[in-house]
Amino acid sequence: MPIPEDVTGEEIDKDVRQELMSLPKGLAEDVSKNLVMVARLIDEDPEAAYAYSKIALRLASRVAAVREAAGFAAYANQKYSEALAEFRAARRMTGSVDLWPVMADCERGLGRPEKALEMAGAAEVHKLDKAGQVEMRLVAAGARRDMDQLDAAIVTLQSPELASNSVQPWTARLRYAYADALLAAGREDEAREWFAKAVESDKDGSTDASDRLAEMDGVEFVDAFVEDEDDDDEVEPQDDVSVVDELDDEDEDDDIEDEDDGEDDGEDDDEVEAAAETKEDVVKEDVLFKEEDEDDDKN
Repeated sequence: MPIPEDVTGEEIDKDVRQELMSLPKGLAEDVSKNLVMVARLIDEDPEAAYAYSKIALRLASRVAAVREAAGFAAYANQKYSEALAEFRAARRMTGSVDLWPVMADCERGLGRPEKALEMAGAAEVHKLDKAGQVEMRLVAAGARRDMDQLDAAIVTLQSPELASNSVQPWTARLRYAYADALLAAGREDEAREWFAKAVESDKDGSTDASDRLAEMDGVEFVDAFVEDEDDDDEVEPQDDVSVVDELDDEDEDDDIEDEDDGEDDGEDDDEVEAAAETKEDVVKEDVLFKEEDEDDDKN
């Protein structure tokens, strides 16, 4: 796949660059560029990111960073079995437990929530940093919900991190998950409170908490572009035409027809006289309505 000219490969993390130093210089550069494309596209175009990850994997399958990137690209495309295999390979190479939560989430994706819960109780969790432990808690709560254990999911999310007033990178997602679990359990008032708290801490828009909150409050958003299209489709209103004007137009049409025929028969004269009488009656009615309106205004 083509690599944009602005991608040099130097954009990757320094630790990854250090890993790639074991490769020949030209090969390392090609791998790094593909890894940059994976990171750049994984959110907006997961399929393209996956394609770049496969190229990097073909070039350097023995590099842990490459296996990890391939795992995340597969995970983003819901290829959970493939993702789990890549994460396990990366973990074997590095001995790190950092990927433990996402590996457990792959088990959920494969329909094995019990396995995810087993991993949530493993010794590896204690080796995770605070962010990793919060992520593991989110996965465990998700597994509980997979098993229709809503109350257990709510309890799983109740933690010092949830109660803390300080805002951390994981705060918005933790509060959002808690609000969503409360709502699923029918505890709407509490859910609304926690969706509001999630909005407060979601500075980068990582969740749709604001939309969920608006939905609970009955706020409906209308797309302005749709309104404009509807307006374009509407027929332009015509100028108001009074009944008298319509009768005038009919008279003119009759006169034109008479001129074209070159004849003035008695039937046409009768029609003209009838139209004139109708016109006169309408004018009288129009005047009468106006007088009544004026009287009403005075009263």
